[in-house]
Amino acid sequence: MSKILIRGAKVLGGEPQDVLIDGEIIAEVGTGLSDEGTVVVEADGKVLLPGLVDLHTHLREPGREDSETVLTGTRAAASGGFTAVFAMANTFPVADTAGVVEQVYRLGQEHGYCDVQPIGAVTVGLEGKKLAELGAMHESAAGVTVFSDDGKCVDDAVMMRRALEYVKAFGGVVAQHAQEPRLTEGAQMNEGVVSAELGLGGWPAVAEESIIARDVLLAEHVGSRVHICHLSTAGSVEIVRWAKSRGIDVTAEVTPHHLLLTDELVRSYNPVYKVNPPLRTERDVLALREALADGTIDIVATDHAPHPHEDKDCEWGAAAMGMVGLETALSVVQETMVATGLLDWAGVADRMSVKPAKIGRASGHGRPVSAGEPANLTLVDTAYRGSVDPAGFASRSRNTPYEGRELPGRVTHTWLRGKATLVDGKLT
Repeated sequence: MSKILIRGAKVLGGEPQDVLIDGEIIAEVGTGLSDEGTVVVEADGKVLLPGLVDLHTHLREPGREDSETVLTGTRAAASGGFTAVFAMANTFPVADTAGVVEQVYRLGQEHGYCDVQPIGAVTVGLEGKKLAELGAMHESAAGVTVFSDDGKCVDDAVMMRRALEYVKAFGGVVAQHAQEPRLTEGAQMNEGVVSAELGLGGWPAVAEESIIARDVLLAEHVGSRVHICHLSTAGSVEIVRWAKSRGIDVTAEVTPHHLLLTDELVRSYNPVYKVNPPLRTERDVLALREALADGTIDIVATDHAPHPHEDKDCEWGAAAMGMVGLETALSVVQETMVATGLLDWAGVADRMSVKPAKIGRASGHGRPVSAGEPANLTLVDTAYRGSVDPAGFASRSRNTPYEGRELPGRVTHTWLRGKATLVDGKLT
């Protein structure tokens, strides 16, 4: 493997420096480094970040390869600057056994565009009736530490308590899709003024908030870790803030789309805006941004949810819920958090690399850009601004809510342990 010299990069948005990659590690960081015997990448003041880590990705394989595969999903991840993703368990068959999680893990290793860490199901078949093989999945080659029935809520309090007790033994975490099912039967969008005017079934904020309140109390009682997936309401922010003030071991994520989009967009009846949890109000969006800035919300996670054309290009009521997000996540965060002054680039690195790697225990990721560290890196042209064109996506699916929207920033290079997976915006 050749030595690579990244010249004149703004590490975490700071002053321009040179970064020398030798093999799989960062050999040196400084100014005026020699380029002898290296492949030179002229950064020209672009921002260099540790490789991004997504704690919430749907890769769909096995079972829904018409939507996405581990190969296409990890290519999309590399295009978006990610060097590690955590693959959700709602596949077919469900990732509730050591065999399935090992299959996903090995596919990620074979393709090599980013590290793939499977997330194991909490319950067998995501049915909420019996604990899955949590210990066997943890002890497998995949080394699963994060468990979730995402797409479905672990709504039974006894089952949730048992899961928290079980994962505590090996330091695992339960990632909860917070949705009280009885409060969301027939729900199509956020419950509020817009849903009333459109006559669509409402998904009330309390359906999320009540589960979060219950689960932080259970985590406190058990002394275990709980993670809140795709937090979406101002009320949820206050519950998590309260829980953290009590010392409860809770972390939370927000998606890029919940930082930018509101339920007003549903007036178009365009199913591309149909997602779970639903797009909320402007008040919620502002509260989520502030919470991400002050650390109440720990991380940004994409909830990348690819669907084939026929599952989205239909009437609203029949459309699947979800949006793709790996290739646009960093741009949306730049638009909502950096351009507004709520976060600097060091803060972005913290929320999109350092903390998600820590929560998921992704070894070698989320590390400082300094000598001796693994060369998992992302170079971003922050001055770029352009229109989103899904035709150029690496993902197999195109269900993006940003088609035609101008967004800032473009990932130009991604390195996974010193190997370039993206060069000048093109996958290797």
